[in-house]
Amino acid sequence: MKLEQVAEMFSTSTAQVYALVRRGDLLAIKLGGRGQWRVEQSEIEAYVERMMSETKQWLESHPFHENEPATESDDGTDPDTPPQD
Repeated sequence: MKLEQVAEMFSTSTAQVYALVRRGDLLAIKLGGRGQWRVEQSEIEAYVERMMSETKQWLESHPFHENEPATESDDGTDPDTPPQD
């Protein structure tokens, strides 16, 4: 799949998908000298599985308290969002 297609699948930008590739989080291949990137479906599935596992672990270590309001931090980010490494 093209990076644009992966971005559409995840409802994010092509730049974000490219950043995942550059960091090595999402494996892809570069075709030719013009930078035509492609991601295999199996790599997308493996990435999703890893992220689901990491999210599950994060949720287990950060229990939700019923009396705790869902709020955003001062910088506009969700304090309960797992950090992106």
